[in-house]
Amino acid sequence: MRSVPIKLSFAEEVKTFVNTVNRYPYEVDLRAGRHVVDAKSILGIFSLDLSKPITMDVYEDNCDDLIADIQPFTI
Repeated sequence: MRSVPIKLSFAEEVKTFVNTVNRYPYEVDLRAGRHVVDAKSILGIFSLDLSKPITMDVYEDNCDDLIADIQPFTI
């Protein structure tokens, strides 16, 4: 499993992020505090408080391709 801190501020960023993550077969969650949602769900992401730090958890060790693609969203 790999964890990466990310920042999503605007609706357009969330849409781009979800489209990027959906291209990969990995299981991916987003954590904000004690809330966890599927990173491939745009509605799930909008249920999070986006002003707080968000951690993306990828349940795959060899996911360098995904990590490279989401680079614009990493902190």
